[in-house]
Amino acid sequence: MRAAARPAGRKTSPAHAWSRALELTTPIASNPHRILSTVIEERAGQIADAPALLSDGECLTYAGLVARSNRYARWALDHGIAAGDVVCLLMPNRPEYMAIWLGITRVGGVVALLNTNLAGASLAHCINTVSPKHVIAAAELIDSLTTALPDLAGAPAIWIHGAADDRFPRVDRAIERCGAERVRDEERRSPTIDDRALLIYTSGTTGLPKAASVSHGRLMQWSHWFAGMMNAQADDRMYNCLPMYHSVGGVLATGAMLAAGGAVVIRDRFSARQFWSDVIRWDCTLFQYIGELCRYLLHSEPHRHEAEHPIRMCCGNGLRGDIWNDFQKRFRIPQILEFYAATESNISLFNVEGKPGAIGRIPFFLAHRLPAMLVKFDVEADAPVRNAEGFCVRCGPNEVGEALGQILPDASNVGSRFEGYTSREASEKKILRDVFERGDAWFRTGDLMRKDEQGYFYFVDRIGDTFRWKGENVSTSEVAEAICAFPGVTQAIVYGVTVGAADGRAGMATLVADGDLNLAALRTHLIDRLPEYARPLFLRVRSAIDVTSTFKYTKADFVRQGWDPLAIQDVMYAGQIRT
Repeated sequence: MRAAARPAGRKTSPAHAWSRALELTTPIASNPHRILSTVIEERAGQIADAPALLSDGECLTYAGLVARSNRYARWALDHGIAAGDVVCLLMPNRPEYMAIWLGITRVGGVVALLNTNLAGASLAHCINTVSPKHVIAAAELIDSLTTALPDLAGAPAIWIHGAADDRFPRVDRAIERCGAERVRDEERRSPTIDDRALLIYTSGTTGLPKAASVSHGRLMQWSHWFAGMMNAQADDRMYNCLPMYHSVGGVLATGAMLAAGGAVVIRDRFSARQFWSDVIRWDCTLFQYIGELCRYLLHSEPHRHEAEHPIRMCCGNGLRGDIWNDFQKRFRIPQILEFYAATESNISLFNVEGKPGAIGRIPFFLAHRLPAMLVKFDVEADAPVRNAEGFCVRCGPNEVGEALGQILPDASNVGSRFEGYTSREASEKKILRDVFERGDAWFRTGDLMRKDEQGYFYFVDRIGDTFRWKGENVSTSEVAEAICAFPGVTQAIVYGVTVGAADGRAGMATLVADGDLNLAALRTHLIDRLPEYARPLFLRVRSAIDVTSTFKYTKADFVRQGWDPLAIQDVMYAGQIRT
Protein backbone atom coordinates (compact mmCIF):
# COMPACT_ATOMS: atom_id res chain seq x y z
CA MET A 1 0.00 0.00 0.00
CA ARG A 2 2.81 2.45 0.84
CA ALA A 3 6.52 2.59 1.46
CA ALA A 4 6.46 4.49 4.77
CA ALA A 5 6.62 2.47 7.97
CA ARG A 6 3.49 2.20 10.03
CA PRO A 7 3.35 4.52 13.05
CA ALA A 8 1.18 2.06 14.97
CA GLY A 9 1.98 2.17 18.65
CA ARG A 10 3.09 5.80 18.59
CA LYS A 11 1.30 7.41 21.51
CA THR A 12 0.94 11.08 22.22
CA SER A 13 1.30 12.32 25.78
CA PRO A 14 -1.09 15.09 26.94
CA ALA A 15 1.79 17.53 27.40
CA HIS A 16 3.11 16.88 23.91
CA ALA A 17 -0.36 17.18 22.37
CA TRP A 18 -1.02 20.60 23.90
CA SER A 19 2.44 21.94 23.14
CA ARG A 20 2.38 20.68 19.55
CA ALA A 21 -1.07 22.21 18.94
CA LEU A 22 0.12 25.55 20.28
CA GLU A 23 3.30 25.37 18.24
CA LEU A 24 1.36 24.85 15.01
CA THR A 25 -1.37 27.43 15.59
CA THR A 26 0.51 30.33 17.20
CA PRO A 27 1.98 31.63 13.89
CA ILE A 28 -1.41 31.76 12.10
CA ALA A 29 -2.32 35.34 13.04
CA SER A 30 1.09 36.71 12.06
CA ASN A 31 0.87 35.25 8.54
CA PRO A 32 -2.50 36.55 7.31
CA HIS A 33 -2.01 35.55 3.65
CA ARG A 34 -1.04 31.96 4.45
CA ILE A 35 -4.28 30.01 4.15
CA LEU A 36 -4.97 26.26 3.97
CA SER A 37 -4.60 26.05 0.19
CA THR A 38 -1.22 27.77 0.58
CA VAL A 39 -0.16 25.12 3.10
CA ILE A 40 -1.18 22.33 0.71
CA GLU A 41 0.74 24.00 -2.12
CA GLU A 42 3.79 24.05 0.14
CA ARG A 43 3.33 20.35 0.87
CA ALA A 44 3.01 19.60 -2.84
CA GLY A 45 6.34 21.32 -3.39
CA GLN A 46 7.92 19.00 -0.84
CA ILE A 47 6.10 15.69 -1.42
CA ALA A 48 4.43 16.06 -4.82
CA ASP A 49 3.86 12.35 -5.45
CA ALA A 50 2.76 11.45 -1.94
CA PRO A 51 -0.90 10.41 -1.56
CA ALA A 52 -3.23 13.14 -0.32
CA LEU A 53 -6.86 12.05 -0.87
CA LEU A 54 -7.65 8.39 -1.50
CA SER A 55 -10.86 6.58 -2.39
CA ASP A 56 -12.08 3.59 -4.38
CA GLY A 57 -13.25 5.96 -7.12
CA GLU A 58 -10.21 8.22 -7.42
CA CYS A 59 -6.90 8.96 -5.73
CA LEU A 60 -5.11 12.32 -5.73
CA THR A 61 -1.49 12.96 -4.86
CA TYR A 62 -0.53 16.32 -3.38
CA ALA A 63 0.48 17.51 -6.84
CA GLY A 64 -2.78 16.17 -8.28
CA LEU A 65 -4.88 17.86 -5.61
CA VAL A 66 -3.19 21.20 -6.18
CA ALA A 67 -3.55 20.89 -9.96
CA ARG A 68 -7.25 20.01 -9.69
CA SER A 69 -7.94 22.85 -7.28
CA ASN A 70 -6.08 25.27 -9.60
CA ARG A 71 -8.49 24.35 -12.38
CA TYR A 72 -11.44 25.17 -10.14
CA ALA A 73 -9.78 28.44 -9.12
CA ARG A 74 -9.50 29.46 -12.78
CA TRP A 75 -13.05 28.28 -13.46
CA ALA A 76 -14.22 30.59 -10.66
CA LEU A 77 -12.27 33.52 -12.09
CA ASP A 78 -13.50 32.82 -15.63
CA HIS A 79 -17.11 32.91 -14.44
CA GLY A 80 -16.83 36.18 -12.59
CA ILE A 81 -16.94 34.85 -9.05
CA ALA A 82 -15.90 37.91 -7.07
CA ALA A 83 -14.54 38.06 -3.54
CA GLY A 84 -17.29 36.95 -1.19
CA ASP A 85 -19.51 35.46 -3.91
CA VAL A 86 -21.07 32.15 -2.89
CA VAL A 87 -21.04 28.82 -4.71
CA CYS A 88 -23.18 26.01 -3.26
CA LEU A 89 -21.78 22.48 -3.37
CA LEU A 90 -24.06 19.42 -3.29
CA MET A 91 -21.89 16.33 -3.61
CA PRO A 92 -21.27 13.02 -1.80
CA ASN A 93 -17.90 12.26 -0.22
CA ARG A 94 -15.07 12.06 -2.75
CA PRO A 95 -11.63 13.64 -3.35
CA GLU A 96 -13.18 16.04 -5.89
CA TYR A 97 -15.23 17.59 -3.08
CA MET A 98 -12.23 19.12 -1.37
CA ALA A 99 -10.53 20.07 -4.64
CA ILE A 100 -13.60 22.14 -5.53
CA TRP A 101 -13.80 24.22 -2.38
CA LEU A 102 -10.04 24.60 -2.05
CA GLY A 103 -9.86 26.04 -5.55
CA ILE A 104 -12.83 28.39 -5.32
CA THR A 105 -11.88 29.74 -1.90
CA ARG A 106 -8.27 30.21 -3.03
CA VAL A 107 -9.36 33.11 -5.23
CA GLY A 108 -11.81 34.71 -2.77
CA GLY A 109 -15.00 32.78 -3.43
CA VAL A 110 -17.09 31.27 -0.64
CA VAL A 111 -18.40 27.69 -0.80
CA ALA A 112 -21.60 26.63 1.00
CA LEU A 113 -21.54 22.92 1.85
CA LEU A 114 -25.05 21.54 1.34
CA ASN A 115 -26.39 18.54 3.24
CA THR A 116 -26.77 15.73 0.70
CA ASN A 117 -29.80 14.32 2.55
CA LEU A 118 -31.93 17.36 1.81
CA ALA A 119 -34.43 17.92 -0.98
CA GLY A 120 -37.40 20.12 -1.83
CA ALA A 121 -38.22 23.07 0.40
CA SER A 122 -35.53 22.17 2.98
CA LEU A 123 -32.79 22.22 0.36
CA ALA A 124 -34.20 25.38 -1.23
CA HIS A 125 -34.13 27.12 2.16
CA CYS A 126 -30.43 26.34 2.59
CA ILE A 127 -29.64 27.62 -0.90
CA ASN A 128 -31.76 30.76 -0.49
CA THR A 129 -30.11 31.56 2.84
CA VAL A 130 -26.74 32.16 1.17
CA SER A 131 -27.85 33.73 -2.16
CA PRO A 132 -25.37 31.85 -4.36
CA LYS A 133 -24.21 32.85 -7.82
CA HIS A 134 -23.65 29.19 -8.77
CA VAL A 135 -24.68 25.72 -7.57
CA ILE A 136 -22.53 22.67 -8.29
CA ALA A 137 -24.28 19.31 -7.88
CA ALA A 138 -23.07 15.75 -8.38
CA ALA A 139 -24.86 13.92 -11.16
CA GLU A 140 -26.40 11.40 -8.76
CA LEU A 141 -28.02 14.21 -6.76
CA ILE A 142 -29.62 16.09 -9.65
CA ASP A 143 -33.06 14.71 -8.79
CA SER A 144 -32.82 16.11 -5.24
CA LEU A 145 -31.72 19.47 -6.58
CA THR A 146 -34.52 19.53 -9.13
CA THR A 147 -37.14 19.23 -6.38
CA ALA A 148 -35.74 22.42 -4.81
CA LEU A 149 -35.70 24.54 -7.98
CA PRO A 150 -39.35 25.74 -7.79
CA ASP A 151 -38.69 27.23 -4.34
CA LEU A 152 -35.45 29.03 -5.15
CA ALA A 153 -35.63 32.76 -4.53
CA GLY A 154 -32.89 33.65 -7.00
CA ALA A 155 -31.59 32.25 -10.26
CA PRO A 156 -28.15 30.76 -9.61
CA ALA A 157 -26.34 29.07 -12.46
CA ILE A 158 -26.65 25.30 -12.08
CA TRP A 159 -23.66 23.08 -12.86
CA ILE A 160 -23.56 19.29 -12.85
CA HIS A 161 -20.50 17.17 -12.10
CA GLY A 162 -20.80 14.05 -14.23
CA ALA A 163 -23.29 12.93 -16.83
CA ALA A 164 -26.88 13.37 -15.70
CA ASP A 165 -29.03 16.03 -17.31
CA ASP A 166 -28.63 17.89 -20.60
CA ARG A 167 -30.40 20.93 -19.18
CA PHE A 168 -27.32 21.95 -17.20
CA PRO A 169 -23.65 22.41 -18.18
CA ARG A 170 -21.04 20.02 -16.79
CA VAL A 171 -18.47 21.62 -14.51
CA ASP A 172 -16.10 18.65 -14.85
CA ARG A 173 -15.87 19.35 -18.58
CA ALA A 174 -15.57 23.09 -18.07
CA ILE A 175 -12.51 22.79 -15.82
CA GLU A 176 -10.72 20.69 -18.44
CA ARG A 177 -10.34 23.93 -20.39
CA CYS A 178 -8.73 25.64 -17.38
CA GLY A 179 -5.01 25.51 -16.69
CA ALA A 180 -3.70 23.30 -13.87
CA GLU A 181 -0.58 25.35 -13.24
CA ARG A 182 -0.27 27.58 -10.20
CA VAL A 183 -2.55 30.61 -10.28
CA ARG A 184 -0.30 33.65 -10.51
CA ASP A 185 -0.65 36.48 -8.01
CA GLU A 186 -1.69 38.91 -10.75
CA GLU A 187 -4.52 36.56 -11.81
CA ARG A 188 -6.23 36.20 -8.48
CA ARG A 189 -7.68 37.99 -5.50
CA SER A 190 -5.74 36.66 -2.54
CA PRO A 191 -7.93 36.21 0.55
CA THR A 192 -6.58 36.56 4.07
CA ILE A 193 -7.31 34.59 7.21
CA ASP A 194 -10.00 37.17 8.08
CA ASP A 195 -12.01 36.48 4.91
CA ARG A 196 -14.89 34.03 4.78
CA ALA A 197 -14.07 30.70 3.13
CA LEU A 198 -16.94 28.30 3.83
CA LEU A 199 -20.55 28.32 4.94
CA ILE A 200 -21.42 25.20 6.95
CA TYR A 201 -24.99 24.59 7.99
CA THR A 202 -26.07 23.99 11.55
CA SER A 203 -29.60 23.77 12.87
CA GLY A 204 -28.56 25.42 16.13
CA THR A 205 -31.10 25.14 18.91
CA THR A 206 -34.21 26.43 17.13
CA GLY A 207 -35.62 27.02 13.68
CA LEU A 208 -34.46 26.08 10.20
CA PRO A 209 -30.78 25.40 9.40
CA LYS A 210 -28.48 28.41 9.62
CA ALA A 211 -25.34 28.95 7.59
CA ALA A 212 -22.36 29.41 9.90
CA SER A 213 -19.49 31.53 8.63
CA VAL A 214 -16.09 29.84 8.58
CA SER A 215 -13.10 32.05 7.79
CA HIS A 216 -9.77 31.02 6.32
CA GLY A 217 -8.30 31.66 9.77
CA ARG A 218 -10.74 29.20 11.31
CA LEU A 219 -9.82 26.57 8.72
CA MET A 220 -6.16 27.07 9.58
CA GLN A 221 -6.88 26.91 13.31
CA TRP A 222 -8.94 23.73 13.08
CA SER A 223 -6.52 21.94 10.75
CA HIS A 224 -3.33 22.76 12.61
CA TRP A 225 -4.78 22.40 16.10
CA PHE A 226 -6.04 18.90 15.38
CA ALA A 227 -2.82 18.00 13.59
CA GLY A 228 -1.03 18.92 16.81
CA MET A 229 -3.44 17.20 19.17
CA MET A 230 -3.23 13.96 17.18
CA ASN A 231 0.51 14.33 16.60
CA ALA A 232 -0.23 13.78 12.92
CA GLN A 233 2.75 12.89 10.74
CA ALA A 234 3.40 12.33 7.05
CA ASP A 235 3.14 8.55 7.51
CA ASP A 236 -0.40 8.77 8.93
CA ARG A 237 -3.56 7.87 7.07
CA MET A 238 -6.95 9.02 8.34
CA TYR A 239 -10.04 6.91 7.58
CA ASN A 240 -12.93 9.29 7.02
CA CYS A 241 -16.47 8.05 6.41
CA LEU A 242 -18.21 11.07 7.94
CA PRO A 243 -20.10 13.58 5.75
CA MET A 244 -17.81 16.13 4.14
CA TYR A 245 -20.53 18.79 4.43
CA HIS A 246 -19.93 18.72 8.19
CA SER A 247 -17.01 20.46 9.84
CA VAL A 248 -15.70 17.22 11.37
CA GLY A 249 -15.68 15.07 8.24
CA GLY A 250 -15.05 17.90 5.80
CA VAL A 251 -12.44 20.04 7.54
CA LEU A 252 -11.03 18.51 10.72
CA ALA A 253 -10.29 15.03 9.36
CA THR A 254 -9.09 16.28 5.98
CA GLY A 255 -7.36 19.51 7.00
CA ALA A 256 -5.37 18.00 9.86
CA MET A 257 -3.90 15.30 7.63
CA LEU A 258 -3.09 17.60 4.73
CA ALA A 259 -1.48 20.15 7.05
CA ALA A 260 0.76 17.35 8.35
CA GLY A 261 1.57 15.86 4.95
CA GLY A 262 -0.44 12.70 5.61
CA ALA A 263 -3.30 11.18 3.62
CA VAL A 264 -7.07 10.88 3.98
CA VAL A 265 -8.97 7.78 2.92
CA ILE A 266 -12.46 8.90 1.93
CA ARG A 267 -15.47 6.61 1.92
CA ASP A 268 -18.84 7.85 0.70
CA ARG A 269 -20.63 6.79 3.89
CA PHE A 270 -20.22 4.73 7.04
CA SER A 271 -20.60 0.96 6.83
CA ALA A 272 -20.16 -1.11 9.98
CA ARG A 273 -19.72 -4.25 7.87
CA GLN A 274 -16.94 -2.75 5.74
CA PHE A 275 -15.27 -0.55 8.36
CA TRP A 276 -12.41 -2.77 9.50
CA SER A 277 -11.85 -4.22 6.04
CA ASP A 278 -11.39 -0.68 4.73
CA VAL A 279 -9.09 0.33 7.59
CA ILE A 280 -6.85 -2.69 7.02
CA ARG A 281 -6.95 -2.53 3.20
CA TRP A 282 -5.94 1.14 3.18
CA ASP A 283 -3.45 0.74 6.04
CA CYS A 284 -5.07 3.51 8.11
CA THR A 285 -3.53 4.67 11.38
CA LEU A 286 -6.30 7.06 12.48
CA PHE A 287 -10.05 7.36 12.15
CA GLN A 288 -12.57 10.06 12.93
CA TYR A 289 -15.77 9.13 14.72
CA ILE A 290 -19.02 10.39 16.11
CA GLY A 291 -20.57 8.60 19.06
CA GLU A 292 -23.11 6.66 17.02
CA LEU A 293 -20.37 5.25 14.82
CA CYS A 294 -18.63 3.68 17.79
CA ARG A 295 -21.86 2.20 19.10
CA TYR A 296 -22.71 0.70 15.70
CA LEU A 297 -19.30 -0.91 15.51
CA LEU A 298 -19.59 -2.27 19.04
CA HIS A 299 -22.98 -3.82 18.26
CA SER A 300 -21.90 -5.25 14.92
CA GLU A 301 -21.00 -8.88 14.27
CA PRO A 302 -17.36 -9.69 15.03
CA HIS A 303 -14.95 -9.11 12.16
CA ARG A 304 -12.12 -11.60 11.96
CA HIS A 305 -9.51 -8.81 11.68
CA GLU A 306 -11.17 -6.17 13.84
CA ALA A 307 -8.27 -6.10 16.29
CA GLU A 308 -5.49 -6.63 13.72
CA HIS A 309 -5.22 -3.12 12.35
CA PRO A 310 -2.58 -0.36 12.39
CA ILE A 311 -4.86 2.16 14.13
CA ARG A 312 -2.93 4.13 16.76
CA MET A 313 -5.66 6.65 17.67
CA CYS A 314 -9.28 7.51 17.00
CA CYS A 315 -10.52 11.07 17.35
CA GLY A 316 -14.05 12.39 17.59
CA ASN A 317 -16.94 13.46 19.76
CA GLY A 318 -19.89 11.74 21.35
CA LEU A 319 -18.27 8.55 22.62
CA ARG A 320 -20.37 7.90 25.68
CA GLY A 321 -18.87 6.68 28.90
CA ASP A 322 -21.08 3.58 29.03
CA ILE A 323 -19.44 2.05 25.94
CA TRP A 324 -15.99 3.71 26.06
CA ASN A 325 -14.06 0.89 27.76
CA ASP A 326 -15.83 -1.90 25.89
CA PHE A 327 -15.19 -0.18 22.57
CA GLN A 328 -11.53 0.45 23.30
CA LYS A 329 -10.95 -3.06 24.62
CA ARG A 330 -12.76 -5.00 21.90
CA PHE A 331 -11.07 -3.21 19.02
CA ARG A 332 -7.74 -2.68 20.78
CA ILE A 333 -7.64 1.06 20.21
CA PRO A 334 -4.39 2.34 21.77
CA GLN A 335 -5.59 5.92 22.26
CA ILE A 336 -8.87 7.85 22.10
CA LEU A 337 -8.98 11.61 21.66
CA GLU A 338 -12.46 12.84 22.56
CA PHE A 339 -13.28 16.50 21.99
CA TYR A 340 -16.14 18.97 22.15
CA ALA A 341 -16.66 21.71 19.57
CA ALA A 342 -19.23 23.13 17.18
CA THR A 343 -18.92 24.72 13.77
CA GLU A 344 -19.79 28.22 14.94
CA SER A 345 -18.64 27.91 18.55
CA ASN A 346 -15.56 29.52 20.07
CA ILE A 347 -15.32 26.76 22.68
CA SER A 348 -13.24 23.64 22.20
CA LEU A 349 -12.51 21.04 24.84
CA PHE A 350 -10.12 18.08 24.51
CA ASN A 351 -9.91 14.90 26.53
CA VAL A 352 -6.29 14.05 25.74
CA GLU A 353 -5.93 11.82 28.79
CA GLY A 354 -8.57 9.35 27.60
CA LYS A 355 -10.84 9.71 30.63
CA PRO A 356 -14.00 7.70 29.77
CA GLY A 357 -17.11 9.83 29.33
CA ALA A 358 -15.42 13.22 29.61
CA ILE A 359 -15.59 15.61 26.65
CA GLY A 360 -12.42 17.42 27.69
CA ARG A 361 -10.85 19.94 29.99
CA ILE A 362 -8.88 23.17 29.79
CA PRO A 363 -5.36 23.01 31.25
CA PHE A 364 -4.49 25.91 33.54
CA PHE A 365 -1.88 27.30 31.15
CA LEU A 366 -4.52 27.74 28.42
CA ALA A 367 -7.34 29.16 30.52
CA HIS A 368 -6.64 32.67 29.20
CA ARG A 369 -6.78 31.49 25.57
CA LEU A 370 -9.80 29.22 25.89
CA PRO A 371 -12.09 30.95 28.39
CA ALA A 372 -15.12 28.74 28.98
CA MET A 373 -17.60 28.89 31.83
CA LEU A 374 -20.70 27.04 33.02
CA VAL A 375 -23.53 29.22 34.31
CA LYS A 376 -26.69 28.15 36.09
CA PHE A 377 -29.65 27.75 33.75
CA ASP A 378 -33.38 28.16 34.45
CA VAL A 379 -35.16 25.53 32.38
CA GLU A 380 -38.62 27.07 32.82
CA ALA A 381 -37.42 30.54 31.87
CA ASP A 382 -35.22 29.04 29.16
CA ALA A 383 -32.43 31.45 30.11
CA PRO A 384 -29.35 31.64 32.32
CA VAL A 385 -29.98 32.58 35.94
CA ARG A 386 -29.15 36.21 36.88
CA ASN A 387 -28.34 37.39 40.40
CA ALA A 388 -29.51 40.57 42.13
CA GLU A 389 -26.85 42.59 40.29
CA GLY A 390 -28.02 41.21 36.95
CA PHE A 391 -25.01 38.97 36.33
CA CYS A 392 -24.92 35.27 35.58
CA VAL A 393 -24.14 32.76 38.32
CA ARG A 394 -21.16 30.41 37.93
CA CYS A 395 -21.78 26.71 38.50
CA GLY A 396 -19.94 24.86 41.22
CA PRO A 397 -18.35 21.43 40.79
CA ASN A 398 -20.81 18.93 39.23
CA GLU A 399 -23.58 21.54 38.92
CA VAL A 400 -25.29 21.49 35.53
CA GLY A 401 -25.30 24.71 33.55
CA GLU A 402 -25.03 26.18 30.09
CA ALA A 403 -21.54 26.35 28.59
CA LEU A 404 -20.42 29.81 27.48
CA GLY A 405 -17.29 30.90 25.65
CA GLN A 406 -15.96 34.43 26.04
CA ILE A 407 -15.67 36.45 22.85
CA LEU A 408 -12.30 38.18 23.15
CA PRO A 409 -11.16 41.24 21.17
CA ASP A 410 -7.83 39.54 20.48
CA ALA A 411 -6.85 39.39 16.81
CA SER A 412 -4.03 36.96 17.58
CA ASN A 413 -6.39 34.40 19.12
CA VAL A 414 -8.26 33.01 16.11
CA GLY A 415 -9.90 30.30 18.21
CA SER A 416 -11.75 32.76 20.45
CA ARG A 417 -13.68 34.36 17.59
CA PHE A 418 -17.39 34.02 16.99
CA GLU A 419 -17.87 34.52 13.26
CA GLY A 420 -21.64 34.24 13.29
CA TYR A 421 -24.14 33.26 10.63
CA THR A 422 -25.28 34.84 7.40
CA SER A 423 -28.18 36.23 9.46
CA ARG A 424 -27.18 39.10 11.74
CA GLU A 425 -30.26 38.46 13.87
CA ALA A 426 -29.39 34.79 14.34
CA SER A 427 -25.81 35.75 15.23
CA GLU A 428 -26.92 38.21 17.89
CA LYS A 429 -29.15 35.60 19.51
CA LYS A 430 -26.09 33.46 20.22
CA ILE A 431 -24.34 36.24 22.14
CA LEU A 432 -24.97 36.75 25.87
CA ARG A 433 -23.91 40.14 27.15
CA ASP A 434 -23.13 41.55 30.59
CA VAL A 435 -22.46 38.05 31.86
CA PHE A 436 -19.96 38.71 34.64
CA GLU A 437 -19.28 42.41 34.10
CA ARG A 438 -20.75 45.26 32.11
CA GLY A 439 -19.83 45.13 28.46
CA ASP A 440 -18.51 41.57 28.24
CA ALA A 441 -19.83 39.19 25.57
CA TRP A 442 -20.02 35.41 25.61
CA PHE A 443 -21.06 32.83 23.02
CA ARG A 444 -23.99 30.65 24.04
CA THR A 445 -23.41 27.01 23.14
CA GLY A 446 -26.96 25.93 23.90
CA ASP A 447 -25.47 22.90 25.66
CA LEU A 448 -25.86 21.87 29.27
CA MET A 449 -22.74 20.46 30.89
CA ARG A 450 -21.18 19.78 34.25
CA LYS A 451 -17.56 20.01 35.38
CA ASP A 452 -16.08 17.76 38.04
CA GLU A 453 -13.53 18.59 40.71
CA GLN A 454 -10.64 17.68 38.39
CA GLY A 455 -11.80 20.12 35.73
CA TYR A 456 -13.22 17.55 33.30
CA PHE A 457 -16.37 18.60 31.43
CA TYR A 458 -19.25 16.22 30.75
CA PHE A 459 -22.05 16.77 28.25
CA VAL A 460 -25.56 16.62 29.75
CA ASP A 461 -28.14 17.76 27.17
CA ARG A 462 -29.13 20.31 24.58
CA ILE A 463 -31.10 23.38 25.53
CA GLY A 464 -34.30 23.98 23.60
CA ASP A 465 -36.18 21.79 21.25
CA THR A 466 -33.50 20.54 18.92
CA PHE A 467 -32.54 16.93 19.37
CA ARG A 468 -29.85 14.78 17.79
CA TRP A 469 -30.55 11.55 15.96
CA LYS A 470 -28.37 9.50 13.60
CA GLY A 471 -25.60 12.04 13.96
CA GLU A 472 -27.77 14.94 12.78
CA ASN A 473 -29.45 17.80 14.62
CA VAL A 474 -33.21 17.80 14.07
CA SER A 475 -35.14 21.05 14.28
CA THR A 476 -38.55 20.36 15.85
CA SER A 477 -40.08 23.49 14.35
CA GLU A 478 -39.08 22.42 10.84
CA VAL A 479 -40.54 18.93 11.34
CA ALA A 480 -43.73 20.34 12.88
CA GLU A 481 -44.11 22.73 9.96
CA ALA A 482 -43.84 19.85 7.49
CA ILE A 483 -46.45 17.81 9.41
CA CYS A 484 -48.84 20.74 9.63
CA ALA A 485 -48.61 21.21 5.86
CA PHE A 486 -50.40 17.86 5.46
CA PRO A 487 -54.16 18.26 4.76
CA GLY A 488 -56.25 17.78 7.89
CA VAL A 489 -53.50 18.29 10.46
CA THR A 490 -54.34 21.29 12.61
CA GLN A 491 -51.72 21.13 15.34
CA ALA A 492 -48.41 19.35 15.79
CA ILE A 493 -45.60 19.38 18.32
CA VAL A 494 -42.37 17.48 17.88
CA TYR A 495 -39.80 16.38 20.44
CA GLY A 496 -37.07 13.81 20.97
CA VAL A 497 -37.48 10.65 23.03
CA THR A 498 -34.95 8.16 24.36
CA VAL A 499 -34.92 4.75 22.67
CA GLY A 500 -33.13 2.12 24.72
CA ALA A 501 -29.36 2.51 24.59
CA ALA A 502 -29.33 4.33 21.25
CA ASP A 503 -27.34 7.56 21.06
CA GLY A 504 -29.39 10.73 20.71
CA ARG A 505 -33.16 10.90 20.64
CA ALA A 506 -35.67 9.64 18.11
CA GLY A 507 -38.33 11.97 16.80
CA MET A 508 -41.87 11.80 18.17
CA ALA A 509 -44.82 13.91 17.04
CA THR A 510 -48.11 14.56 18.81
CA LEU A 511 -50.73 15.96 16.48
CA VAL A 512 -54.39 16.91 16.15
CA ALA A 513 -56.30 16.13 12.94
CA ASP A 514 -59.76 17.28 11.93
CA GLY A 515 -60.71 13.91 10.48
CA ASP A 516 -59.41 10.44 9.74
CA LEU A 517 -55.68 10.50 9.17
CA ASN A 518 -54.34 8.80 6.05
CA LEU A 519 -51.09 7.45 7.49
CA ALA A 520 -49.75 6.16 4.17
CA ALA A 521 -50.26 9.55 2.55
CA LEU A 522 -48.70 11.32 5.56
CA ARG A 523 -45.65 9.08 5.30
CA THR A 524 -45.24 9.92 1.61
CA HIS A 525 -45.72 13.59 2.43
CA LEU A 526 -42.92 13.56 4.99
CA ILE A 527 -40.57 11.53 2.78
CA ASP A 528 -40.90 14.26 0.16
CA ARG A 529 -40.16 17.03 2.65
CA LEU A 530 -37.76 15.73 5.26
CA PRO A 531 -34.49 13.78 5.30
CA GLU A 532 -34.75 10.31 6.81
CA TYR A 533 -33.15 11.22 10.14
CA ALA A 534 -35.72 14.00 10.72
CA ARG A 535 -38.87 11.91 10.16
CA PRO A 536 -40.63 10.99 13.43
CA LEU A 537 -40.44 7.37 14.47
CA PHE A 538 -43.41 7.74 16.82
CA LEU A 539 -46.78 9.35 16.14
CA ARG A 540 -49.34 10.19 18.81
CA VAL A 541 -52.82 11.38 17.83
CA ARG A 542 -54.97 13.47 20.18
CA SER A 543 -58.20 15.44 20.01
CA ALA A 544 -56.55 18.60 21.40
CA ILE A 545 -53.27 19.99 22.67
CA ASP A 546 -53.30 22.43 25.56
CA VAL A 547 -51.51 25.75 25.28
CA THR A 548 -50.32 28.26 27.84
CA SER A 549 -51.61 31.80 28.24
CA THR A 550 -48.97 32.90 25.78
CA PHE A 551 -50.13 30.24 23.28
CA LYS A 552 -47.12 27.98 23.72
CA TYR A 553 -47.65 24.25 23.65
CA THR A 554 -47.28 22.53 27.01
CA LYS A 555 -45.17 19.62 25.86
CA ALA A 556 -43.45 18.76 29.14
CA ASP A 557 -45.87 15.92 29.91
CA PHE A 558 -45.53 14.52 26.41
CA VAL A 559 -41.75 14.49 26.66
CA ARG A 560 -41.87 12.81 30.07
CA GLN A 561 -44.29 10.10 28.87
CA GLY A 562 -42.24 9.51 25.75
CA TRP A 563 -43.44 6.49 23.79
CA ASP A 564 -44.39 4.40 26.83
CA PRO A 565 -47.73 2.72 25.92
CA LEU A 566 -48.53 2.28 29.62
CA ALA A 567 -48.42 6.04 30.15
CA ILE A 568 -50.30 7.02 26.98
CA GLN A 569 -54.04 6.77 26.52
CA ASP A 570 -54.02 8.17 22.99
CA VAL A 571 -53.64 6.26 19.76
CA MET A 572 -49.93 5.81 19.04
CA TYR A 573 -48.03 4.47 16.04
CA ALA A 574 -44.40 3.36 15.98
CA GLY A 575 -42.09 2.91 13.03
CA GLN A 576 -39.23 0.47 12.65
CA ILE A 577 -36.36 1.44 14.96
CA ARG A 578 -32.82 0.90 13.70
CA THR A 579 -30.26 1.71 16.36
